[in-house]
Amino acid sequence: MTTTSQPSEQPGKDLLLLDMATAHTPAIAPELDEQRRVAADHGRPLEDRLEAFEDILESEVGDTTLTRSRNIEREVGLRQIYLKFEGGNPTGTQKDRIAFAQAMDAVRRSFDAVTVATCGNFGAALSLAASMAGLRCVVYIPEGFHTRRVAEIARQGAEIVRVPGDYETAVLASQERAEKDEIYDANPGGANTVLQLKAYGEIAYEIYDELRDAPAVVAVPVSNGTTLAGIHRGFVSLYRRGKTSRIPRIVAGSSHGKNPITRAFRKGLESCEDLEPTRIRETAVNEPLINWHAIDGDLALDAIRGSGGWADDASDRSMLSWSRTLREREGLNVLPASTAGLMVLIERHRREALPGDRYVVVLTGRR
Repeated sequence: MTTTSQPSEQPGKDLLLLDMATAHTPAIAPELDEQRRVAADHGRPLEDRLEAFEDILESEVGDTTLTRSRNIEREVGLRQIYLKFEGGNPTGTQKDRIAFAQAMDAVRRSFDAVTVATCGNFGAALSLAASMAGLRCVVYIPEGFHTRRVAEIARQGAEIVRVPGDYETAVLASQERAEKDEIYDANPGGANTVLQLKAYGEIAYEIYDELRDAPAVVAVPVSNGTTLAGIHRGFVSLYRRGKTSRIPRIVAGSSHGKNPITRAFRKGLESCEDLEPTRIRETAVNEPLINWHAIDGDLALDAIRGSGGWADDASDRSMLSWSRTLREREGLNVLPASTAGLMVLIERHRREALPGDRYVVVLTGRR
């Protein structure tokens, strides 16, 4: 295990992730500088720090755009496709939603540091949120991953720890550090699952605010399953409160043969089963989607089946093709891996025509 403050430049067989999202510049609006100073000032009363940080969270995180994709509709022959574009968040992905929520929770519970394992996006989000809240941030990254986001994480002042092995090994190392040094554990799963699901549930509330009801389908790219499970839980809450007339069918897309959630659905398994780690091969395109162990996989699988949805796989070539199509037809620069849900939705429509209704696709940004 090695610690560094700069990204490694090793060439060769190491995985170079060229297609990760990147942050806005500046990530947080300059008019919130006073709130930043107050939130990060350990000499201020806790109530003042929390209020200032909440101002930042509410001003900068979430409330992302939902736009109708008429050009894609014409391309595929399916009306009323809406794109929920998470690229408007400070670091360009939905990860900001849970990162800022957990940083605020850490401040409230009197932690002075947070830790997480990442292959890029979550580390960038948490390091930014931690810097806003005056928290130390320890980010564990698999040794073989070399993404431009590492430099971004370092600029936010985070401690970067390189770990031999894969993402799951990095998660274990981060969790062990959290327990040993009494650091807030921001990794998926465990005690913070409810908080993470609630934060992702905000995506459902925002879709409802725009459409005034639930769509027929919400299609989501899936990795650990946390985002998908959170969106589903948000719609379940809306339905139980009488806000919507239905719960949307949840559709999951992931990399071909490299995710336990889509595999379990396709094979009719009762729960997710770990894949063979040595057979998982990351690429610059599929990395955000793949896992041999999906931490919140069973929650996601229950959401897909419970809503009458479906799950399937997508190839790297198709994801790259759809990211180009979205850029050319809709003017959105999206992370190729985030098109997996869109692809699975469209493939189902090509096999058996879906009825006229409203369909929402969740996408991550890339700039």
